[in-house]
Amino acid sequence: MNDARARPAVNPWIIALTVTLATFMEVLDTSIANVSLPHIAGSLSAGVDESTWVLTSYLVANAIILPLAGWLSEVFGRKRFYMMSVALFTISSLLCGLAPSLPWLIFFRVLQGLGGGGLAPSEQAILADTFPAEQRGMGMAVYGVAIVTAPIIGPTLGGWITDNFNWHWIFLINIPVGILSLFLTQRLISDPPDMRRRRLGEGYSIDFMGLGLIALGLASLQFMLDKGQREDWFESRLILACGIVAAVSLAAAVWRELSIDDPVVDIRLLKERNFFIANGLMFMLGMVLYGSTVLLPEFMQTMLGYTATRAGEAMSPGGFATMISMPIVGMLLKRVQPRWLIIYGLCVVAGSLVYMGRFNLDIDFRTAMGARLFQACGTAFMFVPINTAAYSHVPKGKNNSASGIINLSRNMGASFGIAMVTTLQARFTQAHQAFLVGHATPYDSAYRAAVGSGEPSRIAAVYEMIQRQAGAVAYVDLFHLMALVTLIGVPLALLLKGLNLKNAPAAVH
Repeated sequence: MNDARARPAVNPWIIALTVTLATFMEVLDTSIANVSLPHIAGSLSAGVDESTWVLTSYLVANAIILPLAGWLSEVFGRKRFYMMSVALFTISSLLCGLAPSLPWLIFFRVLQGLGGGGLAPSEQAILADTFPAEQRGMGMAVYGVAIVTAPIIGPTLGGWITDNFNWHWIFLINIPVGILSLFLTQRLISDPPDMRRRRLGEGYSIDFMGLGLIALGLASLQFMLDKGQREDWFESRLILACGIVAAVSLAAAVWRELSIDDPVVDIRLLKERNFFIANGLMFMLGMVLYGSTVLLPEFMQTMLGYTATRAGEAMSPGGFATMISMPIVGMLLKRVQPRWLIIYGLCVVAGSLVYMGRFNLDIDFRTAMGARLFQACGTAFMFVPINTAAYSHVPKGKNNSASGIINLSRNMGASFGIAMVTTLQARFTQAHQAFLVGHATPYDSAYRAAVGSGEPSRIAAVYEMIQRQAGAVAYVDLFHLMALVTLIGVPLALLLKGLNLKNAPAAVH
């Protein structure tokens, strides 16, 4: 089939903006509810610990559907599945906003997570098939803006909405966006003519065993990562049980998917070197991006005394820097191999984390904001080239399966990164506090000068100062650790095969 005839008459940039609308709202919803949990708990007469299920339920449902998105697109048709996902996400957002109790809100968040999980993989597959190979980097830049900026904007927007209206509106704002997305998708999007379809009853049946193993394994793993620190990890029988179930189920799922001809998740795609390495780099990017997005606002609020809104103001310029940088990266991909752009991005992000490692309790607002801007510029140079490299050697007709796997890598990297930084921050703080308290003795001249004659108020002030110093040093250690993790990606990026983007055959939509 002639490629020019197969390509739609609709401008690909309009298609890119259309599919980005709902994806942006979905990624926003992974973080927008965080700052509203106390308000939700109070409004629904629930404890703060119970209200965290509002976050966990969404993440678990999201993790389950991500790797299955490609398979579901082939069963229902990609356009139809994407519209089903948008519709479910929009309707469940309305139900979340109207939820009369916490159990109902959690149930509706599960539905919202199931709907939202199908959006990003579908969008990425649509972009990969819409843009010719030489323009794919620019197309992925539009997607990247949504994925990278939404988690940064989420907490600030959620706090502002909750403070000025109420928590119900953090869900209700999705409704007009969802309706607009459905309308535009119906009018503008179509499935590629050569897209594979799995038709039940025509020699194809559903692999219920593989489906069940993947769902059980990912749900258990996501639950373990989300609740691990709160439950003291494997000291909790529940967390230990989840870890065992996740390991056994996912190992069995891999064996199952490799042993059948029509797998639910095509793990065989990971045999291709670029796709395998790109998934590793995407996992690392998820760890660093989401881990630092948790650490930096937390440092500003707990150590520097910023309000949630003020911390958001320091973070938000980073989102604008990413929006400006990503189109530039998309243009550079026409001339520069992805691996060199990725390495540049890794070095910039690592440098920004080393810079954050110089923070102390006296830094000003401009320093905190500048550090995030520094990091955001590097992140843009990673996200788009990684996605471009991932799809460069994916077999024709496999973009749906590939998009589900690489989005799962990003999400699981984010979950691992958040679990890692929250756990290590608590452990590092305890270790530094024990060290500092060991030096706070009557034999230490600085301690004697601080407590004077031993008034309780002065001793309490010294202990508070020790706690703050221990916390600050723990954050510094974590920033340095994340810089080292980032640099591990450099040798990985060097292993990527080179691309000939200008002469590559164009994909069709």
